[in-house]
Amino acid sequence: MALNISSTELLHILRTPRDQISTAGSVLLDCRPFLEFSRAHIVDSRNVNWNSMMRRRSKSSLVALEWLIPDKALLARLRRGDYSPVVVVDERSRCVSEVKSDSVAHMLLTALQNEVHTRICFLQGGFEGFSATSPELCYTCASSHSSIVEPEPALMGQRTPAYDRDGPVELLPFLFLGSAVHSSRREALAAAGITAVLNVSSSCPNLYEEEFEYLQLTVEDSLAADIRAYFSTAIAFIDTVKHSGGRVLVHCQAGISRSATICLAYLMHTQRVRLDEAFDFVKQRRHVISPNLAFMGQLLQFETDVLC
Repeated sequence: MALNISSTELLHILRTPRDQISTAGSVLLDCRPFLEFSRAHIVDSRNVNWNSMMRRRSKSSLVALEWLIPDKALLARLRRGDYSPVVVVDERSRCVSEVKSDSVAHMLLTALQNEVHTRICFLQGGFEGFSATSPELCYTCASSHSSIVEPEPALMGQRTPAYDRDGPVELLPFLFLGSAVHSSRREALAAAGITAVLNVSSSCPNLYEEEFEYLQLTVEDSLAADIRAYFSTAIAFIDTVKHSGGRVLVHCQAGISRSATICLAYLMHTQRVRLDEAFDFVKQRRHVISPNLAFMGQLLQFETDVLC
């Protein structure tokens, strides 16, 4: 049975110096939906999101830990017992006995108890309780992630298109989405810590090949284009940049259709979320995204592959 711990006890765990810990330290597994987690979460916590489609298919059967933890490296470390304690976080449950049997938190607690031989804890009051007492240890998404700003004054009879304004938007700490104009601004790329560029176009040049790592996927923004054929290559490239500690900008001409499709596929694959959840998440940060109808159909097919 998982041990209930209070927000104060978790605060003590998080602030214990690493040299006083015999293991790799604690790990926090946040069971809230991906969109809620992306808006706000305890710093360094990891999201465990088993979407509604998969929950319905499970029909209350025993769920394996590998179905809940998409990060293979994290899964391996959990099974080796590298972390102690493993702390499960939901939205606001006051104790582990209140956790509903059909919830992600209950499924995760059961899987951990069956497969992990280390101390397992449940945070009383969940994220809501902890964020109220220790907001300084919580990440909150800034509203400035949006790529839409007020119209610029006309200059020589021209205005900057909405898709080229500001800079690329941060979707994840290592993943940015933008336009070709954004990819051309060397200083802005450096300021954002970007080390690699994924160019999803047939005509946009790779301007700084001596400074950044590039991957170009030659895709037309047309109803006949098979962008799904490039999903695995794009996902592998983004993951390679992530694991090397870098940051990658994904762009096409306008950052509306092709590059947005690649980012949606990456989120669906790595976060195991449905297309509508991934779309809402990206749309909140870059309002102009609008994959063409063929790309949306291919993403729906990809959703079935990923989730089923």
